[in-house]
Amino acid sequence: MNKPPFAASVSVIVPAMNEAENLPHVFATLPDWIDEVILVDGNSTDDTVAVARGLRPDLRVVVQTRRGKGNALIEGFQAARGDIIVMIDADGSTDGREIHSFVTALVDGADFAKGSRHAPGGGSDDLSAIRSLGNKALTTLTNLLYGTRYTDLCYGYNAFWAHHLDALGLDCDGFEIETLMNVRAAQAGLVIREIPSHERSRIHGDSNLHAVRDGWRVLKTIMRERSRGTAVAPQRQVALAK
Repeated sequence: MNKPPFAASVSVIVPAMNEAENLPHVFATLPDWIDEVILVDGNSTDDTVAVARGLRPDLRVVVQTRRGKGNALIEGFQAARGDIIVMIDADGSTDGREIHSFVTALVDGADFAKGSRHAPGGGSDDLSAIRSLGNKALTTLTNLLYGTRYTDLCYGYNAFWAHHLDALGLDCDGFEIETLMNVRAAQAGLVIREIPSHERSRIHGDSNLHAVRDGWRVLKTIMRERSRGTAVAPQRQVALAK
């Protein structure tokens, strides 16, 4: 491992189920200096694994044992060998060219680099009005309860040092894992930096997101985690990206 431009090795985790059409677009954005790509296959019925291996012969494939994005990410994290772990989506919505900014933030002193569509320089081509409103409400609630200063709670483009996995203690199977990571990073007192990120629309296929159902699961996660520990000092929490 250990390729330039960073001394730290980098693993990229890509959870995917039936994303064969999107993977060529996703993999084309990945920097050539990353050390490993792990595809976590959710028992796809299309050619997801074959396409991915054709695009990247050095690919590592993990076959998911349960269901849900959270479980896929957890299994990918456990398989990662890099010093830094980056999580991106397989639908084309997250741009691998932004990985450089996430890793830079970590190498410069952050413990957890959190993507934000609402930080200066970020944006979204896909955020509907109802999802935007729900995200804003959930972000505000989290900031009130945990003393954080997040601008975008429900976004899954994140990176972190692998040695913080134990502190995060991830244990959920669904989309709410993104919120769980953000909350537990705050509870653990990790140094968090928000990174401006531009979310693109899914290229092919239909999203599995359901605003009301997934919003309710996120809300329950926020409230449940509040009983696990106290909020941390906000000045420790977030250094907004410049």
